[in-house]
Amino acid sequence: MDTKLKEIEIFDSTLRDGAQGEGISFSVQDKLDIVRLLDDLGVKYIEAGNPGSNPKDLEFFEKASRLELKHSKLVAFGSTRRKGITAQQDSNLAALIGAGTEYVAVFGKCWKLHVTEIINTTVEENLNMIYDTCKYLCDNGKRVTFDAEHFFDGYKNDREFALKALQSAVNGGAECLALCDTNGGSFPDEMYDIVSDVRNHFPDVKISIHAHNDRGMAVANSVMAVKAGAVQVQGTYLGYGERCGNANLSTIIPDLTLAGYSCIPEDKLKEVTATARELAEISNTSIKRGEPFIGISAFAHKAGMHADGVLKLPRSFEHVPPETFGNTRRFLMSEISGRGAVLERIRKIDPSIQKNSEETSAILEALKRMEQQGYQYEGADSSLEMLIRRNLGKYKPFFELKNYKIISGRPCENDDCSATATVKVSVDGKDQLMVAEGNGPISAMDRALRRALEVFYPTLRNVRLIDYKVRVMDPKSATAATVRVLITSTDGRNVWTTVGVSGDVVEASRIALAESIEYHLIRKYGVDTDKSTMNE
Repeated sequence: MDTKLKEIEIFDSTLRDGAQGEGISFSVQDKLDIVRLLDDLGVKYIEAGNPGSNPKDLEFFEKASRLELKHSKLVAFGSTRRKGITAQQDSNLAALIGAGTEYVAVFGKCWKLHVTEIINTTVEENLNMIYDTCKYLCDNGKRVTFDAEHFFDGYKNDREFALKALQSAVNGGAECLALCDTNGGSFPDEMYDIVSDVRNHFPDVKISIHAHNDRGMAVANSVMAVKAGAVQVQGTYLGYGERCGNANLSTIIPDLTLAGYSCIPEDKLKEVTATARELAEISNTSIKRGEPFIGISAFAHKAGMHADGVLKLPRSFEHVPPETFGNTRRFLMSEISGRGAVLERIRKIDPSIQKNSEETSAILEALKRMEQQGYQYEGADSSLEMLIRRNLGKYKPFFELKNYKIISGRPCENDDCSATATVKVSVDGKDQLMVAEGNGPISAMDRALRRALEVFYPTLRNVRLIDYKVRVMDPKSATAATVRVLITSTDGRNVWTTVGVSGDVVEASRIALAESIEYHLIRKYGVDTDKSTMNE
């Protein structure tokens, strides 16, 4: 890649703005882990919280000061001084200074509506609040970003006032102006025109864009702002944020890279997907399957014509090779998949297999038999791989589930113990009996089985279920119907899905669960590893 490409700074606010998203809650350790993750990726700035708002952020900044970061600078966040007092009297500004970061970001009002109706002050006092705050922080050795809150709404309401607010920050010493589409209501053409105007008014000041996604345009607006002259993009790595979220940096970084900009070190581009999955794991959330660039369906091909085209020439149906940003191509096995797509999956396991070989024909027949039983591999790639391995002789079981028993009942003391499972497994002739409670029979079986196997395979401590789906195959059969169970698991970096089918929902779940565990062990250890070394 051309080293002279224009650099766009990435400013990640997952730990501050992202933490305001529904269902998102970070512990101090979570925040420290995410800082390390983003630093490893090469993100330039990490907005880490508001030290004046709560004790947890104060604790975080104290611990974060001891981190040895390679690429990132931590940023403390706060507001301009309150009305009617001096900057020196404001406790929140004192907390910003006390956070110990070189960089700080402060937000101030740029929309008259908020000045007169929300904080109930005068236009003149608001401009003084912005100036006084920036000057006070700069005088105390801080490098200041001014977050121009509601800037786009304010600009459209009163352009002169919005620009005066920015000028007050610059006069106070702010080195970066972050233009915030706080309500997320702007269109890309508006974004381009307004950012261009600001760029012309402040040619020597760094311009940043901070977009929200309330119209589903945060990524597009961020890209258009860069094209208009912004040199920094603020967002959250997985789009977390209040209401509809913030601009998704896991999409913006690839988009800008493909547009000819440099956002993170070139050797880190292949880490974009892995970083997303690890961050989702820390956040206890799931990435949407169709998330651009990083979702497990982002490069999934189902139609026979599409699959055939990609096999012959990938760019015929892909705008970028999936491995560019650390993802992988998938061919979905279904009734419209061609022999070529099946062969591609086979060759990932054994490259020597030919299209018209006996092995290929046998696997196709096996697929048909399993589908007649109710199996569907379109969303269960890992089970498909296991089927192929069994037919190629490239499979060796890691354990035997000798028996299991589940007792379910209520009432119980809490919702986490409505069922108890007992399992007995055998590994190389050694038996292990384990009992576990869970919130329902499947939860109990999952815990008991993994805990029993962790004795032999400690790597399973990192594995957990993140999704569980049940499909009734024949609703007319009522309670006697066959069910299909899909289980999605993760080890923090990888995500995989397995399938089980039975007339008994517990047994279908057991099939999918056991296969999920075996898939992980095969990926971790291969099929020829001496099991005696696996617990070292």
